[in-house]
Amino acid sequence: MAHLPSDVYLTTSFMHSGDVSPTTPKLQLQLSIPHHDPTYYIPDGNTVLLVENTLFRVHRSTLTKDKSTFDSMFSLDSDLRSSSSTASVTAGPEGESDDNPIRLQGDTAQEFRALLWALYALPHELTLALTPKANTSQLFNLARITHKYEFRSIEAWALGALTTIYTRPMHSPSVQVEDVEGPSLVQLTELASLCEQRDLLDAATLRWKRLLASGKDIALAVGVAERLNLRILLGYAYHAMMLQGREVWDNDELLTRAQRIRLLSGHYALGRLWERLPIEPPVIAHSPRCTGGAQVRCNQAWAALWRSTLDMGRQVLPLQYADVVAKLMLAESVTKALVEREIPTQGMLDGMPWCKDNVLAAVAGKLKEVQESLADYFTDVA
Repeated sequence: MAHLPSDVYLTTSFMHSGDVSPTTPKLQLQLSIPHHDPTYYIPDGNTVLLVENTLFRVHRSTLTKDKSTFDSMFSLDSDLRSSSSTASVTAGPEGESDDNPIRLQGDTAQEFRALLWALYALPHELTLALTPKANTSQLFNLARITHKYEFRSIEAWALGALTTIYTRPMHSPSVQVEDVEGPSLVQLTELASLCEQRDLLDAATLRWKRLLASGKDIALAVGVAERLNLRILLGYAYHAMMLQGREVWDNDELLTRAQRIRLLSGHYALGRLWERLPIEPPVIAHSPRCTGGAQVRCNQAWAALWRSTLDMGRQVLPLQYADVVAKLMLAESVTKALVEREIPTQGMLDGMPWCKDNVLAAVAGKLKEVQESLADYFTDVA
């Protein structure tokens, strides 16, 4: 009787239904025979690797470029061969034939194919990766696998290409890169965090902010930010969920009990912050001409202007009590309108003749401070 190859998996089951006799066996074969990659099974290659169910035959010297992990792997393998006398006689050394390939665990064929594309690509093919026609899935897979196997220069190039694509101004649908064929925003965020690529992470965070502003995927953003410990995104996500209201929190299946408690904690903490803000104006930078008694009067005028600005914003646009971010954004707009004389100042700027232009920077700084520390308000209750 002929034997099936070791990589062929045989499954039998006896099935019957309707008019089929229960005693009639149906043999089901599930064949999982490794196949040659159509592009990277190179005839004159000298190393065979198995990734998932695909065999690649490539040049060992190509895989050892960039001082990658493969360089150390092959050096160790060579040392072991020279010192061992128990090598397989039938299959030959690992990696020299289809019968005994080097097996890469934890990688996908797509990822390894992306690596080989970068190693064997022609200049014009690499240049295409920096244009709107770039294959974002290929670049994503390339960045992941080069990070794993320590192809440092190729990893940096792939991350740079992705960053260029995802920071490119999007004026029309034709340059949108978040399509069904590219990596998801979750995957992109995970990659940027894994590789510690700050610019790419900032680009991903900006896309999350757009989703949060439209009320989409808020609970998903909370989960991703907590898992990856992304404090800025976590603060924005919790703040966006807080504004949805208690009824939404309780019905969102993605939120845990602990996260709902943090939302309640954040609502309370931000409410208390709003109560303190009118009596705690941000510090302004004084002009060199503003000294002595003039500086005292300037600080007093600024404190009065700060309270009036917050109160005017409240009258212009009613906002949720704990929505401190929106209230500060509104205060920034009102302050700008006052300083630029777009609305009557009613003498509020008279006490600060040399420093009135600096109040805009003070308000903007306070807004940024609150935005960047939002996560600190959504804490566990002791």
